[in-house]
Amino acid sequence: MASVLVFAGGVPAFADDGVARAETGSAGFGMLGPVGLVAVALGIVGMTLGVLRQRRKARAAALAESARAHTGSDEPTRPLTALRQP
Repeated sequence: MASVLVFAGGVPAFADDGVARAETGSAGFGMLGPVGLVAVALGIVGMTLGVLRQRRKARAAALAESARAHTGSDEPTRPLTALRQP
């Protein structure tokens, strides 16, 4: 039975020439379709906003550091005293 199935499966298949196929023309967008263009635009906007956010954070940190250095708001130090040992 197995040999019958092996030989029956080896029959060549004939192509059906009467089937209509949809031909792809040059109207295809490929990677530059409307969805791709929107994705690229959103990516550029997101990167720009990220750069602006990082610059704003760096500027705020630099201003805070300079304000702390000029106002002397650091914690004052006290003189060290010797420890008493029993």
